[in-house]
Amino acid sequence: MLKVGIVPVTPFAQNCSLVWCDETMKGAAIDPGGDLDRIRAAIQKVGITLEKVLLTHGHLDHASAAGELATEAGVKIEGPHRDDQFLIDSLQTQGKAYGFPVHPAFTPDRWLEGGDTVTVGKEVLEVRHCPGHTPGHVIFFHAPSKLAIVGDVLFQGSIGRTDFPRGDHATLVRSITEQLWPLGADVTFVPGHGPHSTFGAERRSNPFVGDRVLAAGA
Repeated sequence: MLKVGIVPVTPFAQNCSLVWCDETMKGAAIDPGGDLDRIRAAIQKVGITLEKVLLTHGHLDHASAAGELATEAGVKIEGPHRDDQFLIDSLQTQGKAYGFPVHPAFTPDRWLEGGDTVTVGKEVLEVRHCPGHTPGHVIFFHAPSKLAIVGDVLFQGSIGRTDFPRGDHATLVRSITEQLWPLGADVTFVPGHGPHSTFGAERRSNPFVGDRVLAAGA
């Protein structure tokens, strides 16, 4: 089975997710944006052998420390979609602008497309391309666990901001309704910030993408 643990990192309290296969104890760090000491401690506590770093998108709080973690662990970085390369390339500039620690620059070893899969030990996660918050945002879905790691696409009671470069509100809403909702109302999702929720709960009550809200605006 796939297991998941959350490590809040950076002053933005970003949810770095550790996911691992409980049979092999091989795992991945999803969105290691900073505070590597916390991430290392969590990996050691659980007893995971890190085999890759996964990225949902290229914003500072999600991706900044990915290169450093991957290099020290001798593993590769997969994700996000290539349309976020401009953000990955500007991570050091973003860090200086926000007063964050500046980590070494990197280029992902594998850009991801919608329909791709990534492996964690013996477990397989599906990749969905969900632009809107950023153009190259992806999410990771583990069907057997009915679990999705969605980055900044969707939150409990909210959705991702679209006022950043190359963000687009209509595109984000379309990503949520066309890429996330079909996965099932009983899917639990881990957002990039804040508590987890389910797609069903958000369809019932989310003030931005709830079913009644979207029907009223149609």
